[in-house]
Formats: sequence, C-alpha cells, structure tokens
Amino acid sequence: MADSAGRTGPLHHDIQYGAEVADARRDGRAIVALESTIIAHGLPRPDNLRVARDIESTVRATGAVPATIGMLGGRLVVGLDDDQLTYLANSEAVAKLSARDLALAAANGVDGATTVAATSAVAAVAGIGVFATGGLGGVHREAERTFDESADLVTLARTPITVVCAGVKSILDVAATLERLETLGVAVAGYRSRRFPGFFVTDSGHEVDWSLDSPEQVADAIRARRRHGVGGGALVVANPLPTEEQLDPQLHDATLADGLAAMAAQGVTGKGVTPFLLAHFHSATAGASLAVNIRIILRNADLAGRIAVAAAG
Repeated sequence: MADSAGRTGPLHHDIQYGAEVADARRDGRAIVALESTIIAHGLPRPDNLRVARDIESTVRATGAVPATIGMLGGRLVVGLDDDQLTYLANSEAVAKLSARDLALAAANGVDGATTVAATSAVAAVAGIGVFATGGLGGVHREAERTFDESADLVTLARTPITVVCAGVKSILDVAATLERLETLGVAVAGYRSRRFPGFFVTDSGHEVDWSLDSPEQVADAIRARRRHGVGGGALVVANPLPTEEQLDPQLHDATLADGLAAMAAQGVTGKGVTPFLLAHFHSATAGASLAVNIRIILRNADLAGRIAVAAAG
C-alpha cells in the first residue's frame, strides 16, 4: 500500500483509521498528518476547535487528505472525525502524549492528544510521509544545567517523515537546537530562505545550509532520500512567516525578556516552561501572539498539503 510520499506501509490493526484516510491510503492519494495537541492543549477554547477544522480544510484545499492523530479510549486514531475532534477540543481529561507515552496510555485506556514526537512516530507507522505542525520542540535555555530537551528531536532522528514547521519557538535555545538536529542527522532546509525562522518571528538570527524553493523541489528531496536509502531520520522544512505577518520583533523581544524573568521568579521549570511562556506571550501581547500562531499553522498546513500532492504524483 503506497503512502503520500511513495513508500509502502502495513495497516496496523491496533490503529483505527478514519474513513477518509483509509480510502486515501487504499488509493495512494496524498495525506498530511496533523497533531492533536494543538487542539487539546495549544489553543484556547473555543478557538481550538474552529482552528482544527480550518487546518483540515486548508489541507483539503490543496488536494490532500488531512489525518489528525489522537488517542481515544486507549486506541490510536489516524484521521479523527469531526465528533472526535470536538470531543478532544472540549474534554477536560485529555492527556498530552509524547511517543514514549503511547503504549502506557493505551494500556490505561486514556484519551490523549499527540505531540510532534508522537504524531511523527504514528504517522510513519501509518505510512504517511508528510506532517504539518506549528513549531518543533527543542533544546531549552540552560539545558547544560537542566538537560531539558524535547523528545521531538530524538524522535525525528529515527523517523522517516517530512515535517513542515515554522522552526522552533524563540523561547528555546535556537542555536543549541540546530546543533542537536545536526548531530542527530536530521536534515533541515529553509523554505525559500536560508534563514531559520523563530516561530513568532521570521528570522531567528541563525542560518541553515540548504533551501528548497517549491513543493516540487521538496518532493524531489523526498524521492532522492528514498532512492539513496541513506539516513532514516526526518526532513525538516522550515517555513518562515512573511515579515509583514510576524509578531513585531521589538514586542517579541520585550515580551520574551519579561516572561523569562517572571518564570525565574516563580521557579517554573521542566514541562511547565513552555505553557508558562506561551501563556505569558498571549496575555502580554493582547492576543497578537495567538493570531500569529494560527497564521503559522494554516500556512504550514497549506505547504504540507502541496508537498504531499507533489510527492504522491
């Protein structure tokens, strides 16, 4: 059974496939994997459900099929239907699941939303070759002391998937994250740019070695990797916001500095860091960062759909 990037993959019996995704897999049509954490944990209600639907509509408009991934009652679902999306968007008891949590969550019969790491891993098993997200996790500031690094990085090192993102959130240590991606053998290319984006801002201040300028060129890279058979990790396509759509850089820098100071004063560490800083951005920018976040994921969904269609052609 061919996937949206031309690979074949088994139909795993412990994974439930939505009807639209099952049909697309059978017919070899383009599919784009989507995470569910953004629905359950990343966006406030009621925006989360509206945006989830908008993301799927954006993928469909490119000719690809959206496959939002989550867990319901301990069973992985690839291609949540609208009722399932609504449930995850409104439930108070949805676990945040990374790749390491999936088996334990299944054994406990939980409802869960998948992170970048979990979504990538499940998508690869399901034979889906392209994944759209907002931004990757990465190396946290002061990681040399805390060893705090997202599971996204090591998962992408061993997962053959193309991830369209807006770089990593600027609340992280961007330079260290790029170093880790290089060490782990994860390929990174800017989309129509040699500058690595900083999620809310167009340019993180760091350069990447490669750029790809069209969905067709990304598809060529996907095919070349498959032909070569060298390297089993992900291809990260870093898609920067246009400068006119980014969060104002001065506002961004001031908000980040204030947020880091507040975090230190309150002793926030570990898993609490990212939600704390994102909530601070939302309140301190009067919702401007949320609007940027939504623009990012919709733009990435559009590009991922066009890549998946090109790769499936």
